[in-house]
Parts: sequence; C-alpha cells; structure tokens
Amino acid sequence: MSIHPPYPARVVLLCGPSGSGKSLVAARSGLPVLRLDDFYKEGDDPTLPLVEGSSDIDWDHPESWDADVAVEAIARLCATGSTPVPVYDISLSARTGEETLHIGRTPLFIAEGIFAAEIVERCRELGLLADALCLSRGPATTFRRRFLRDLKEGRKSVPFLLRRGWRLMRAERSIVARQVSLGAHPCDRDEALGRLAAAAAGRQVRQRTAA
Repeated sequence: MSIHPPYPARVVLLCGPSGSGKSLVAARSGLPVLRLDDFYKEGDDPTLPLVEGSSDIDWDHPESWDADVAVEAIARLCATGSTPVPVYDISLSARTGEETLHIGRTPLFIAEGIFAAEIVERCRELGLLADALCLSRGPATTFRRRFLRDLKEGRKSVPFLLRRGWRLMRAERSIVARQVSLGAHPCDRDEALGRLAAAAAGRQVRQRTAA
C-alpha cells in the first residue's frame, strides 16, 4: 500500500521489445503519451554500456537510459498535469531541445518505452502506477517491424540495425521474461487496449465519485 496521497492522474507503463508495437497501442488508446525513449543518455555519455565483445553502444541496456529523470517526469505529470521533457534524436544519439508535455485534467496517461518495466516498482511505491503491460508479438514479427521502422526513420546505419536486430531476435524471449519479472503483465495488442480502456474508465468513475 502506498503511503503517498492520491494523485490527480496515474500512469500505465507500457513496455515490450523494440518493435513490439508500443507506440501504435499507445496512439490507439486515445490517452496522452509520454515517450520514455526521449530519456536516453546522449552518445558522448561515458557511462553508456557497450555490447559485449563489440564497440557498439548497447542502446538496449537499461544503463543507456536515465530512469531517475523519467520517474521525475512521470511524478510531475501525475501531480500537476505537465512536465518538461527532452527532445531526443535517435539518429544523432543526442538531445536536441526540450518541450513541455501537457496532459490536462486526464486521470490516466501512458508512459511507453523498452525500459518502462525498469521503473514499475518505483512508480508503484510512489503511488503513481495504474497498470504495467508488456507487449509481445513473437521474435520474427518483431524483428521485421523493428528493422523496417528503423530503416525508414534512419535511426542508425544499416549494418548496426542488422547486428542489433539479430541480437534482439535471439534475446526476445528473455527480454519479455525479464520485463514480466519486473511486474509487467504480458499481453498482445487487443488485450492491452482492453486493459487500457478499463483502467481509464475505472479511474474516471473514481474521480467522479470522489468529487
């Protein structure tokens, strides 16, 4: 049980392997969305981890991401309805600016990204968490969607994308297992949308009852 007072809004953390469809589910939900990928560290950060046996930065390792700043942004959104967030360019591995995200008076919003599961327990302890979901579509499907998306958006070089893609495809089942162990519920797109709708409806009812 949280010792913190109720917040005007709460968050659904949406995780899953890269390419599993998180952004699509978040957009289809109709809820405000905080992009957790914008909290990546910059490419010249000396704390960035490397892929074992390689000179490639391991952008799929939690240490490539600033969890503390992400949790601060979520807490601020829950409490006030707005927060500054960095604008991150994945192709440059750099923050290129800052903008303010406003969620208004909505009682529920989504924070989506591959590292969302890493902060499930912290958000729960702070009284911020409404739900945590892990999307999974199967390694082959995820590989194809991820590669085509990253190629279209010019995120990294083709050789890098292929190396990363094969590595993630082989590791996908263990990635999902880790995220589930951290407190995320495994589900497909339809179940995720159903749980999001139920969470939004339940939160709205509770707010009207308390008003």
